[in-house]
Amino acid sequence: MRDRVTTDPATDEARTTDEAQPENASAAPRLHLGANLAALRGHNSAVVLGLLRDAGERGASRTELAARTGLTPQAVSKITARLRAAGLAAEAGRRASTGGKPAAVLRLVPTAAHAVGLHLDRDALTVTLVDLTGAAVATRTAPLAFGAGERAVLDAVTAEVAALLSQAGAAGAPGAVLGVGVAAPGPLDHTAGVLHRVTGFPQWDGFPLCEALGARLGLPVVLDKDTNAAALGLVLRGGAFRGGSFAYLHLGTGLGAGLVLGGAVHRGARTGAGEFGHQVLQLDGPPCPCGDRGCLEVLCLGAVADGDTARAARLLGIGAANLVRLLDIDLVLLGGRTVLAAPEPYAEGVRAVLAGAAPVAVAPGGGGTVVEGAAELVLAPLFGRAGFITCPDQPTGTTIGSSGGI
Repeated sequence: MRDRVTTDPATDEARTTDEAQPENASAAPRLHLGANLAALRGHNSAVVLGLLRDAGERGASRTELAARTGLTPQAVSKITARLRAAGLAAEAGRRASTGGKPAAVLRLVPTAAHAVGLHLDRDALTVTLVDLTGAAVATRTAPLAFGAGERAVLDAVTAEVAALLSQAGAAGAPGAVLGVGVAAPGPLDHTAGVLHRVTGFPQWDGFPLCEALGARLGLPVVLDKDTNAAALGLVLRGGAFRGGSFAYLHLGTGLGAGLVLGGAVHRGARTGAGEFGHQVLQLDGPPCPCGDRGCLEVLCLGAVADGDTARAARLLGIGAANLVRLLDIDLVLLGGRTVLAAPEPYAEGVRAVLAGAAPVAVAPGGGGTVVEGAAELVLAPLFGRAGFITCPDQPTGTTIGSSGGI
């Protein structure tokens, strides 16, 4: 449930009191945004801005915003005045009259600020710049040797982000850059911004990626698992997914899951949730780079390497069935480059194993699901839809965020 809102008469800003939060809300990360967005004075301003994002081109009147937030019209007027002064919102015409004075319509200004999304895969990196609606402005992809060591990887990322921002600037994209959201393979600690023993690359264990990359880029950096970032993006961009439960299964250079339970991304207390590929399906099976044997990931990737799509899809379906039985989720979404290379065979193969236990679909967003979700790690607190996201020793600035889950 969302926070209960009460208005402070002295400021017309509302106080929030927790009614019920997602189980993992206390583990949600925190982000210190580097842009000067003093207009966002707390949770209520972020919620109003989020409603303007949801409204899209249609916009929303102050009366509609007051009705949806439970705030007084006076509080909404003060909040929207600050948002307009900051350039984050603008008036865009009036509603048709129903007998009184036509209500002014407010819209989000998408170009007022931007965020960078970065997807670090084992063999490639993708960077994208998105506006406040989450729409991609520019995107770049380059090869990456994730095992080449921290200096080589940081050099590659720094060069690609610089090239991205230069490309976007040449195209006339205005607005502040709020920060960089990084989606990386796990295991990792999203609250500390530290990588752990990434499957296949244990040398990254303990590396403070947020701190190191923030020092290079001079921007706030927030980190999460690639599957969690994808799941967050799907929730924020796909209104049909809000409030429900689903699993996003990502099959690419590895195999993992992003879990959304009760409308909130479930990371677990140690960011350990979603290690879907490391459930053991075959006792004493082939060794897995994680150190175990017979893991779903090594079996599934082995079938992919053999060109046996039907077997890979069936194995993916067996793992999905285990997940559905365990968590009683409403929907299974499939993604990742391997799935996207043959979407129908994988979807049909997983459906055959689930046998109606849960619907199965290929996730919307195609190849941009993870990298655009990474950018949402930065944007979500701005719109009151994520807990605070933090990485240590970041460039300081206005702190924006909210309590509770997405």
